[in-house]
Amino acid sequence: MDVSVNEVIKACLSAGMFVSINQRLDAKTIEIIALEFDFEVQFTTAKEEEIIIETVDNEEDLLPRAPIVTIMGHVDHGKTSLLDYIRNTRVVAGEAGGITQHIGAYDVTTASGKKITFLDTPGHEAFTAMRARGAQVTDIVIIVVAADDNVMPQTKEAINHAQLAGVPMIIAINKIDKDGADPERIRRELSEMNILVEDWGGTFQCQEISAKKGINIDELLEKVLLEAEMLELKANPNRRAVGTVIEASLDKGRGYVTTLLVQNGTLNVGDVLLVGQFFGKVKAMTDHTGKRLKSAGPAIPVQVLGLDGAPQSGDKFNVMELEREAREIANKREQIMREQSIRTKKHITMDEIARRIAIGSFKQLNIIIKGDVDGSVEALSDSLQKLSTPEIDVNILHKAVGQISESDVLLASASDAIIIGFQVRPSVGSRKLAEQEQIEIKLYSIIYDAINDVKDAMEGMHAPTKETILVGSCEIRQVFKISKIGTVAGCMVLEGFIKRNNKVKLTRDGIVVFEGDIDALKRFKDDVSEVKFGYECGLSLKGYNDLREGDIVDSYETREIKRTP
Repeated sequence: MDVSVNEVIKACLSAGMFVSINQRLDAKTIEIIALEFDFEVQFTTAKEEEIIIETVDNEEDLLPRAPIVTIMGHVDHGKTSLLDYIRNTRVVAGEAGGITQHIGAYDVTTASGKKITFLDTPGHEAFTAMRARGAQVTDIVIIVVAADDNVMPQTKEAINHAQLAGVPMIIAINKIDKDGADPERIRRELSEMNILVEDWGGTFQCQEISAKKGINIDELLEKVLLEAEMLELKANPNRRAVGTVIEASLDKGRGYVTTLLVQNGTLNVGDVLLVGQFFGKVKAMTDHTGKRLKSAGPAIPVQVLGLDGAPQSGDKFNVMELEREAREIANKREQIMREQSIRTKKHITMDEIARRIAIGSFKQLNIIIKGDVDGSVEALSDSLQKLSTPEIDVNILHKAVGQISESDVLLASASDAIIIGFQVRPSVGSRKLAEQEQIEIKLYSIIYDAINDVKDAMEGMHAPTKETILVGSCEIRQVFKISKIGTVAGCMVLEGFIKRNNKVKLTRDGIVVFEGDIDALKRFKDDVSEVKFGYECGLSLKGYNDLREGDIVDSYETREIKRTP
């Protein structure tokens, strides 16, 4: 404005605001002060559209593309089992408690040779945010309902999401081979929600299936392809790629790994990617099976290496011509986001304190969340914030992808917070620091366990009767592959003791990759029941052979905790 700082401060004082030279002003104040000097104010936003001009495709350049299908429905109604059968692999065995914890994206070729892309969104209500994001990129939704159950609240929620997104739905009535299966009851309950299936004279396609036995799965896929034909899905593969981030995580060996869904154009290795405030060159691309790709066309999900950070699921990505241009836009966005985060911090006012004291005892529960992928961190943070009550305000201080570090513990110590880790573990240094500072670190592998624990704590319920306690950990120093036995690890016990009967978690780069039991524990050639700190031992894990040097094996014990009166 070409006005001296003293003039601005004088204008603030005359408006009844006492400010210093380094103080940040809110939007309303800036508008008032600017008016004093006859200036108009325009605020910057971090929206994509302002910076990147979308190119419009000509009709003749468009070619047919594969439909993108999201599978939705209630937890345990068979979404992942259905996808398993379609892909002939098992996802559910590797998921905690058999519940899908992340969005997956899979590219499938049907028996007729046509391609379909599947998004496998988690079915628990904690994932409303992720599910909503799943529906944004979707062409068709398959709603899975178990024939031996009812139309559950989550199923209704999924139907609402699909309807709001204006996406066609196909109802898959699963588990028809089970005793007590009643597909007609499901159709009746759906009709009560104004969802009339074709068998009952409605518009929604419906198919009775059994995901476990593979009954009628081909018919379901044909219905998907029929729905896709009616939508006339097209994209232009001969242009720069645009699309959406499905999930992102930090892999210590490879850097930030981002799952992208290309929606238009073709993404090639070497392209300059811009996603939110992150950018980078595509160093490598793989499909969901880990096969290396050189390029990926429309409706193909890929894992990409090369970005300089972990973007949020649901972020749009663009391919830029020049790296310099991408860097400038990313820096500008980062600056805007930093400004926004600083300005939107809630500073408590006298009125606010008075209001809360009038309500009763005012308490604030500060939480720090660390997880293995961005989607889970987002979902957990959204669910915990919804637990806020007038008496207790849930405040998410910090949320990020990666293992729990010492800086997280220091932040928790300074702000009196608890740390929640989802599918990650604290480093040795951060765990010792947490013990010194008496900071609570709670580790979970199923999201609604975390939500329920926080809810119970807020309702002032007694301490849980059972608690899982870490009793020791060892580091794998050498790995031996022995025929007929599998992989055996030579380990050094770093703290506590390792007991053969205890449950163990195997963590790689701070992220939990296996939970289960010890198969064998030995000192030299003898079988032993436990190995103490400072000793070496050999161990093998039940049903898991992917052991690597540097992995940490943690031994846990479930103990009864006395309830406090």
